[in-house]
Amino acid sequence: MKRILTVILGLLAAVILVLWLSSTRTVLSVTPPVTAVGVTTPIKVHVNNPHGVRRLTAILEQDGARYQVFEDRNPSSRVWFWRHHVLPRNYDFIVGKSKAPALHDGKARLIVEAQSNDFRGATDQVSYDVDVATQPPRLQVDDDQHYLNQGGAELVTFQASGYWTEAGVHVGGYTFRSFPLPGKSKDQRFSLFAYPWDLAPDVVPRVYARNPTGTEVIGRFHFKVFPKAFRARDLEITDDFLEKVVNQIDPGGSGDLLDRFLRINGALRRKNNQTLADLRFKTEPKRLWNGAFVQLANSKVESHFADLRTYIYKGRKVDQQVHLGFDLAVTQHTPVVAANDGRVLWASDLGIYGNCIVIDHGYALQSIYGHLSRIDVKVGDMVKKNQTIGLSGSTGLAGGDHLHFSMQVDGVQVNPVEWWDAHWIHDRIMSKLEPGAP
Repeated sequence: MKRILTVILGLLAAVILVLWLSSTRTVLSVTPPVTAVGVTTPIKVHVNNPHGVRRLTAILEQDGARYQVFEDRNPSSRVWFWRHHVLPRNYDFIVGKSKAPALHDGKARLIVEAQSNDFRGATDQVSYDVDVATQPPRLQVDDDQHYLNQGGAELVTFQASGYWTEAGVHVGGYTFRSFPLPGKSKDQRFSLFAYPWDLAPDVVPRVYARNPTGTEVIGRFHFKVFPKAFRARDLEITDDFLEKVVNQIDPGGSGDLLDRFLRINGALRRKNNQTLADLRFKTEPKRLWNGAFVQLANSKVESHFADLRTYIYKGRKVDQQVHLGFDLAVTQHTPVVAANDGRVLWASDLGIYGNCIVIDHGYALQSIYGHLSRIDVKVGDMVKKNQTIGLSGSTGLAGGDHLHFSMQVDGVQVNPVEWWDAHWIHDRIMSKLEPGAP
């Protein structure tokens, strides 16, 4: 009898050990990670446990007090958990002052805890230090009248208060950041923004301020948009042109020249423009430029900003693209000068732009110089207005020797004509950015 009892106890111990060892831990993650909570802040918790969870809770801790803001319970499964497999699951719920009225603005800690729905019932947790922010952002926008050219730029000033972490201007689907006004507090700000060429003239630009709780407020300002009729033109492409540009840009490629050209003119163009736009993240948070920007001296304008080009090959339309910049021609290998003071961000080949230079002028305002035959500066160089930076050429997607010149505001290319105009810069930018500055 003793032997039978020993065997039974041994089997029971073995079963318990197997059940224990078969139990699993829970992997938890909050996506995106939470840094602040307000009155009602949405939270998404990703839960991964093949046996599921018996209990999931969320707790906010502040000043030694604990407030449970979420709980989800499921029927307990301690023995037969191994017979089923539970897929990863997302839990969406609300945390914040609406769930814990005693919370006050300040530091707190969010704890998410899960108990495995198996024999062991292990408890796992993730925690985040958060700011409790129950006061929403607030905005006070200037009372100026803002005149916007389609494809151009403008500057608005405003004051942000309350709890905010990001502020700027929305124009349609585009967003432009803001910077502190020179010599002012971080709450007194300006946004140098563009009214992109591809937006309809009835789009309403708005100042915004938001915080990590997801709260965003909008501020309106007086504005008038002047629509622009951008040029449309046919561009004849020949076999000689294809042979030149395709093999220069894609020297290792193979296949039909026209097909390769269309990939360059479309996919590579978009990739190159994204590279240019991403340079906005390397801007200086201060003004580097001085006065009006300069156009290439004695240059003839061969193409304008936002020209719609229809490409014709052997009598048929094969492509259509928008040309974002000015093509300026003088003579072969003309010295190209910096349009204004700034720091070189790019000085090498860039696909359709060939040998290309990008200069940062501060506050996410940048100038672009393409198709150069020679580059005389390097990344990091500080350059002065009218300093020679290279020679014009026909590298990249260029049929002849010229300079492709463009400017961008926070990654959006704009018509440079405004920036060549000293009166426009003074009236529309400097009078608001630094009143009294030249």
